[in-house]
Amino acid sequence: MTASECVERLLDHGLADVDRAALHDVSRRVLEALPPGGSVLDVWWTPGRLEVFGTHTDYAGGRSLVCAVPRGMLLAARRRIDGRVVVTDAASGESVAIEPGCDPSTFSAWRRYVAVVVDRLSRNFPGAVRGCEIAFESTLARASGMSSSSALVIALASALVSLNDLAQQDAWTANIRSPIDAAGYYACIENGRTFGGLAGTSGVGTHGGSEDHAAILTGRRGIVTAFRFAPMTRLQDVAVPADWRFVIATSNVRAEKTGPAQASYNRLADEVQVLLDWWIACETPASSLADALRTDAAAADRERSSMRSLRCRPGRRSLPRTESLRGDSVRAPPHRAGERPHAVRGDTCSRSGARGRSCCGRRRSTHWARRGRSSPTARWSAAASRSDRCRGALRRRR
Repeated sequence: MTASECVERLLDHGLADVDRAALHDVSRRVLEALPPGGSVLDVWWTPGRLEVFGTHTDYAGGRSLVCAVPRGMLLAARRRIDGRVVVTDAASGESVAIEPGCDPSTFSAWRRYVAVVVDRLSRNFPGAVRGCEIAFESTLARASGMSSSSALVIALASALVSLNDLAQQDAWTANIRSPIDAAGYYACIENGRTFGGLAGTSGVGTHGGSEDHAAILTGRRGIVTAFRFAPMTRLQDVAVPADWRFVIATSNVRAEKTGPAQASYNRLADEVQVLLDWWIACETPASSLADALRTDAAAADRERSSMRSLRCRPGRRSLPRTESLRGDSVRAPPHRAGERPHAVRGDTCSRSGARGRSCCGRRRSTHWARRGRSSPTARWSAAASRSDRCRGALRRRR
């Protein structure tokens, strides 16, 4: 396969022709990074994602509005005769070789993601993952908030699933029956959770949800999609008006979530889990915090009251402050029943951007305020982001 043939194949499968020359250069570098010869070569394209509304709502069972973007991860692969998985970053020339049974915790940076994917698939499908050569390059700015790390996980997993025919395995067909299921499984590879009968591992160390994976695997050109999570449910697809554009510009503030930044990244997800654990212990079973708050109209008030009293007990460490918690903070959809999502309604400001910024430099909450209310995401983030040791305090109480 030549670089030109690779580009034509990607465009034929629906990739937007926004910069053919740049895509050709990326394709050339990726193909050249693989050793010559060998078995049949194939390529995969994994896009990044744009989060229109719904920051950090997925692991709480909330809703979000997302779409894929025309930049992403190009990956090429061919089989090896041994069991090693050798992966090369075509942009830097750096590579890593993963042996069967390796410990992912001994790797760092992007190599950790490679090791986690290989380890999880090898554990879930024993003896089925064979050796291969993989080269990749990303056109996404690293740590820019467009899910470059999740794109790498999905690209690697998709290639290994295809090269090893894992989708024909009984363990796959018993647990993964649709692209939505595949998105959920790939999210669990990244965060380490169990998916159905496919046992979890430690993951990469981040405690995220499945929003990114849903957008990347199910996104379609010109479409934004509303999802509800825990469990993941596709609510509605809406076409973006032809004369609208999402303008994405990086701020040069890196959205790090590995190394020293990992604890800060995980804190909100951990505090959501504390609130859910408390609810299950003291109220009724619930699959997510949103599910708990849907129990009845007074659910949020009971959670607030109980958490306040628990914080006031002598010797207790701090728990999440819930004074601002509202029942609709994690359950309010980006659209009312029967309406199109607000982000693509004709009477709504069309300048919405990624990760809380618009192309005109205003905060996303500004656009919600124009409709007469504050951002549900902003309300929830303020309510649940103020504790460092919530999980330990809950364990001592229980």
